[in-house]
Amino acid sequence: MHHEDGGLKQDLAIFARMLERRRALKLFGAAAGFAALGGIGKLLTPVAAAAGDHCVADAPETAGPYPADGTNQSQGPTSDVLTEAGVVRRDIRSSFIGSVAKAKGVPVKLTMQVVNTHGGCAILPGYAVYIWQCDRDAGYSLYTVPKESYLRGVQVADENGNLTFKTIFPACYPGRYPHMHLEIFESLEQATNGHNAVLTTQLALPGDVCQDVYDNAPGYRASRTSFANISIETDSVFRDDTKRQLRAMTPKFEGSIKDGYTATCTLGVPV
Repeated sequence: MHHEDGGLKQDLAIFARMLERRRALKLFGAAAGFAALGGIGKLLTPVAAAAGDHCVADAPETAGPYPADGTNQSQGPTSDVLTEAGVVRRDIRSSFIGSVAKAKGVPVKLTMQVVNTHGGCAILPGYAVYIWQCDRDAGYSLYTVPKESYLRGVQVADENGNLTFKTIFPACYPGRYPHMHLEIFESLEQATNGHNAVLTTQLALPGDVCQDVYDNAPGYRASRTSFANISIETDSVFRDDTKRQLRAMTPKFEGSIKDGYTATCTLGVPV
C-alpha cells in the first residue's frame, strides 16, 4: 500500500499558495453560473451536468507529487510524459514507455466535455486534457511504480468539446479521498509541460460506487480501511470546495463491477 504522507505536505504547501487565486475563481465561477441560467436553453448541455450546476468552474487543485509533467523528478524513465511519443491515447490502462504492462482493475470509460465558464458555457474544442491517477494498489506509475507508465494520457476535445479515456477505478489510500488528476491546456501544442496548464484540478469519485468497488471488486481489499477513514468533507484537497463545485467535479457513473462503468462529467474552465 502506498502512503502519500510526504506528498500531502508538498500538496498543502502548494495549496496554500493557490488559496487566494482559488477564492477569486470561485467568485467568477458563481457569477458565470448565474449569468448562464438566463439563457440556458440556447446553450449546449454538458454531458453530465445537472441544470442547477451548469457552467460551474472546477476548483483549481494541487497537482500533487506525482504529475510526471516536467515539474518534478520521477524515479522512472521520464519525468515528463507530455513530451513522450504515444502519450496521446484514449486507452491509458497499459504502459507505453519501456513496458506494455496493463493496470488491473474495474474498467471505467470516462467522457468529459470541456466548457468555458467565462463564456456562457461555450464548448472548447481543441483543448487538451492530461489525466493521471493511481492504480488498484494505490501506486503511481513512474514514481512508486517506477517501471510502469500506465494510467497517464492525453486526449484532445473534439468539435463538441468532448473527449474520452478508458481507464480503471483507482484505489483509496491513507489521507486522500478517491480521485483522478487533470491538467487542461488550450491546445495539444501547449501540452508540453506543467507550466502551460490553464487549469489543474481533480475529480472526486462517487461515494456509493467507491463503497461497492472496494467491498466487492477483486484486488481492492486494501482500500476498504482507507475509505472508511476519509470523506470528501475531510479530504485535505476537496474540503474547501463548494457543494456546487464538488457536484460538478464528481462524474456520474453507470454500470457495474462485472460489466465495467461509464462515467461522464463537465470540465468547467474559466478562460
